[in-house]
Amino acid sequence: MDTIHKIGRRKTAVARVYLSDGTGNITVNKKDYKDYFTTSHLQYKVLQALNLTDNASNFDIKVNVYGGGITGQAEAIRLGISRALVFLDAENRTILKPEGLLTRDPRMVERKKFGQKKARKKFQFSKR
Repeated sequence: MDTIHKIGRRKTAVARVYLSDGTGNITVNKKDYKDYFTTSHLQYKVLQALNLTDNASNFDIKVNVYGGGITGQAEAIRLGISRALVFLDAENRTILKPEGLLTRDPRMVERKKFGQKKARKKFQFSKR
């Protein structure tokens, strides 16, 4: 199998995921994923798609991720891995879709509008 390349995004984080045959090594920005994501909750998010499809030890995954915060990066990686697994085997879609792992979370920070204090907050109205 050649290397499969898919992209996952969340908020402002972008993850480029490279999936190839291997023994289950996951490298994020040239570090082991357990060193990059120190909490067990974030490690679980990264492995979630692999565990649901029983592929945790079948592939080596190399990830380049940038932007956003640590949680957004973990969820971007999760989306990229999910997309790669569906590309490999269409039957994985029926497992991952009900869990919501193929949906890009659209929530982002709203931009500040011209003539306003913040995105939604207005300047206080003064009658006089």
